[in-house]
Amino acid sequence: MKIYKYGDNVDTDVIIPARHLNDPDPKALASHCMEDIDKDFAKTVKQGDIMVAGANFGCGSSREHAPLAIKASGIKCVIAKSYARIFYRNAINIGLPIMECPEAAEGIQPSDTVTVDFATGVISDETQGKTWQAAPFPEFIDGIIQSGGLLKSLKARGAAK
Repeated sequence: MKIYKYGDNVDTDVIIPARHLNDPDPKALASHCMEDIDKDFAKTVKQGDIMVAGANFGCGSSREHAPLAIKASGIKCVIAKSYARIFYRNAINIGLPIMECPEAAEGIQPSDTVTVDFATGVISDETQGKTWQAAPFPEFIDGIIQSGGLLKSLKARGAAK
């Protein structure tokens, strides 16, 4: 598991540059994720890695391609000081777990080993021996994420009736 750490105000055009939005395939989007600020990201990211960022992550346009590119790249979770509200909603809608915890976002270093318990909101940095408390997802949001996104959640709910 690797930590990818970025600063404040990482906008959606940096997460997935507009020049790549014509290809709707999530894997194609993932192959260009973060390329304008981290050329090696798409080549080195592995399933289960964690992204950590500063304040206002996902600001800019409301494109849902940004959280989709992050999720398709294999990132397990994004931990940030704060999120642009439309990015936050888009991330939940596509089933990308995101945690808002300023102290963890500040304290976690790229070389650290970090685990996240989504049920409790506890973020543990095994390298530093520290834990931070983020708000756990409410049950309905957890259900959306566990289903893989809003549409899959609604389909599952409809099938259950």
